[in-house]
Formats: sequence, structure tokens, C-alpha cells
Amino acid sequence: METLAKLFGGQARIKIMRLFLLNMYQSFTVDDVSTRSRVMHAGARRELSALVAMGFIKHRLITKEGARGAKKKVGVYTLNQGFSYLQPIKDLLIDPNILLQEDLLQRFKPIGKIKLMVVAGVFIGDEKSRADILIVGDKLKKNVLQQVVKGLESEVGKELDYVLFETEEFMYRLSMYDKLVSDILDFPHEKLIDLGQLSTHPSRK
Repeated sequence: METLAKLFGGQARIKIMRLFLLNMYQSFTVDDVSTRSRVMHAGARRELSALVAMGFIKHRLITKEGARGAKKKVGVYTLNQGFSYLQPIKDLLIDPNILLQEDLLQRFKPIGKIKLMVVAGVFIGDEKSRADILIVGDKLKKNVLQQVVKGLESEVGKELDYVLFETEEFMYRLSMYDKLVSDILDFPHEKLIDLGQLSTHPSRK
């Protein structure tokens, strides 16, 4: 992300731009943007103001019902569908090759020894994929995995669908042609780790 950050004015801006590009019809408050992108509230507000000024996003006020039925005006931000350079920017920031190059394996290393890691979905530009990440291993640190995924979500700009299996369960599902596993492995994907060719069905070896 370093090169893109220099080009677009910092990592915070890249995260926020990706958030809007991958949620093109959704509106976000400053709090939403800060939480989803993991950018400090003040920084998120500053970047949003800059993106509004350049026409990348739009700002409007909506009425929300608060505690005890009280109504208040809340500012929300939405991607400007008519922005002149929208498609070129999307092609650059959501380029699957760039996402794959951002040290994915290094990020997941702390969770333990992974035997199989497959990426699909946002990482290969396929919106129809059942999952973005499939991981197989034993005694993996699930709490660490959740933190890694959350951090990655803030940079990718969308919630990631991931699947985690113990080796034994995965091999059983593979042998039974489990629909979830088949929907991931029988359709476009990238294998980042495959120790012992785990993802090869026994009948196809």
C-alpha cells in the first residue's frame, strides 16, 4: 500500500476510498468510517472533508431517531457516482493484483502453521465467490485470526467472508464433496499455501 499511499495522500485516505468504492450505494457517518477503516475519528473527519472537496464523495444531512424518540440531524457520506475519475480510481485501488501483493502471508503468519490458504472473492475480483479466504490448519489462534481479518478489512474496504477448518474436518468435507468447500475450490481462486496438496480431491490425484 506504500506506493498508493504516496500517490493518494496517505494510507488513511486509501482505506476510506476503498470503503466507499466497495460499498458504492451505502451511506456512512463519520463514526462508521472511523470504525470500518480503523482511522482515528479526527483523521477520518479530515479525510472525508478532503474527499468531499474533490467531489469523490457527497455529504448530506439525514434525520435519525435517537433515544426516547428524539430526532436529530446526522451527516452521512456517500460515493459520488458521477465523479469523473471514478472508474480509473476503482481499477487502481481495487486491483486484485495489488491486494494480493500486500504481504498477505506475512499478515497471517502469527495465527500459527497454516496447511492450506486459499483466497478468492475480493482478492481476485470475483464478486460471486462464496468466501474471500479459506484457511486450513490445526490449533490455529482464532482470536489472532479475527484481529488479522479486521485489520485487513479496514484496508480492503469491505467485510471479508472467511472460512477456517481443522485439517481433519476439511479432509472429510473434501472427500464428501461438501458444497461450501466445492464452491470455493471448484471456482476461480488463488492458492497461497498448499502443504501436501491438501486441496486436491483424492479421486483427482
